[in-house]
Amino acid sequence: MKTRIRSTTVICVRRDAKVVMAGDGQVTIGQEVLKSTAKKLRRLYNEKVLAGFAGSTADAFSLFTRFESKLEQFNGNLPRAVVELAKEWRTDRILRHLEALLLVADMTNTYIVSGKGDVVEPDEGIAAIGSGGPFALAAATALLRNTKMPARTIAEQAMQIAGKMCIYTNEIFTFEELG
Repeated sequence: MKTRIRSTTVICVRRDAKVVMAGDGQVTIGQEVLKSTAKKLRRLYNEKVLAGFAGSTADAFSLFTRFESKLEQFNGNLPRAVVELAKEWRTDRILRHLEALLLVADMTNTYIVSGKGDVVEPDEGIAAIGSGGPFALAAATALLRNTKMPARTIAEQAMQIAGKMCIYTNEIFTFEELG
């Protein structure tokens, strides 16, 4: 991706039949923090799918609506819904200009979806987006490989590390869990 999204951190961690998504609460425009307690995570499709966003809030809400309609259209089939959303996002003249990334998960699958048509499924059951995503991903990977911590604790620790390293990420987190 050419555009680097400089906002937020959202991470998804899988372990022991649990799926945990965590997001920070900071809303930043330029160098100013406007809000510290924003909720960047949603439960969709009868609370069976978790979704988080990084990027423009208005764009993310538009994408949540489109994604939810894809989930309904394909009866909760997450792989099919993300592929169809990515195709529409890439080809639609209006959607193409949205600046956001989505991180979505159900009990079986995790995907990162971008407006360039990318649908990425992580290798190790961990995915992260946003400017603090690489920090959270590295921390969570090390914790998953080297500890027996539950998914929620790994997500929380990874978010704390990202919050200390990324100026666009704070240490006020929300969590959503499946399983």
